[in-house]
Amino acid sequence: MRYISLNHNSQPVDFKTAVMNGLAPDKGLYFPEEVISLPKKITDNIKSIDDHELCYEVIKGYIGEDFSKEELIQIIKKTIDFKIPLNKIGDNQIYSLELFHGPTLAFKDIGAKFLALCMDKIKNDFKSKGITVLVATSGDTGGAVAKGFEGLDGINVCILYPKGRISEVQEKQITTNDKNIIAFEVNGDFDDCQKMVKDAFNDLEIKSKITLTSANSINIARWLPQMFYYFLAIKKMDNENDNIFSVPSGNFGNICAGILSKEIGLNIKLFLASTNINKTVPEYLESGIYSPEKTKPTISNAMDVSDPSNFVRIQKIYNNDIQKIKKIIKAFSFNDNQTREAIKDVYNRNNYLMDPHSAIGYLGIKSYLSNNSTNSSGIFLSTAHPIKFKEQVEKSIGKEIPMPSRLKGIMEKSKRSIEIKSYNDLKDQLLSKVN
Repeated sequence: MRYISLNHNSQPVDFKTAVMNGLAPDKGLYFPEEVISLPKKITDNIKSIDDHELCYEVIKGYIGEDFSKEELIQIIKKTIDFKIPLNKIGDNQIYSLELFHGPTLAFKDIGAKFLALCMDKIKNDFKSKGITVLVATSGDTGGAVAKGFEGLDGINVCILYPKGRISEVQEKQITTNDKNIIAFEVNGDFDDCQKMVKDAFNDLEIKSKITLTSANSINIARWLPQMFYYFLAIKKMDNENDNIFSVPSGNFGNICAGILSKEIGLNIKLFLASTNINKTVPEYLESGIYSPEKTKPTISNAMDVSDPSNFVRIQKIYNNDIQKIKKIIKAFSFNDNQTREAIKDVYNRNNYLMDPHSAIGYLGIKSYLSNNSTNSSGIFLSTAHPIKFKEQVEKSIGKEIPMPSRLKGIMEKSKRSIEIKSYNDLKDQLLSKVN
């Protein structure tokens, strides 16, 4: 498999080069040169295929010859080594796919671990300069990447997060790791962090001294394994209804992976892009005008993204045809009050606890099913454990929630971060501390 730049001004590269580059030299995101459909013997027999074997079939065509089957199966087994439950919520055809049972209690554990294992496997091909993984986070990405790469020899990780805009648990997961994990606290929002990362990738002085790559969902090895969620969910479904997925959407990597899953053969009828008040995409689908505004802070902070990087990949899948996109994606936007009410209502009615991001996913599927006559089943992605947003969840339900044992040790550790105010601050730190 070869990967092209979506800016169309760089040469195609193989999988491992795209992984190590992060972004293409022309600043574009990488995208597969072709979309490979799965054989019907796979898509028609999902329920009878072993989970790890199924994930191997899903992704093997996008890896190429860089890994043997045995190597790729081992990476998948190490990546998906925890349960992914599918729970029915109440009496309706609404299901929660719980993606938060990994080491950092967030859905991004799968993509981050897969990326880390791939990069560890290929790093010796790029060892002429120090390898630095540079990543911006709006919350959960940072912790998942830190845990995935922690202790890996020969790879340093620099994580940029917006000061005061992530939860205490998220910040501890980013700032309490081994020495190869460096946390940068940015005076700004996620879009400011993401811009600094992109500026670093375009800085010739940095690139001459450091092999720089990314662990955001702009990196294909973070983005592509998110297809696993959708195949494993459909495998668990106990009926033959059409399937609708509601995806809490910030940077749009997760929903884009779901759309690619549909395009390669998975039975998915529709996607719901469920956002908070940062609603660039919902407004675009309504008006046809893509016009990002200043990012607004919300209680679903991991989705506080106004200019989602991965939306360009969705446009590529449908050749920039907005009418085709609108047939596959319906978009919703919910505010903090609606989010809190959903957390409270579902807890009181069903004794089921959701974090703010999962609640927005639930609101999306509830809104769609309430306003459309359909026999479809609705699956919302539950993307983070409620404890990661302890204060907001407790305010919503009026009760204290217990701290999982795996987090107690982290919360007692001292924070270790470097505060930066500008791109020049980041550049100075990269060249002095990471080189």
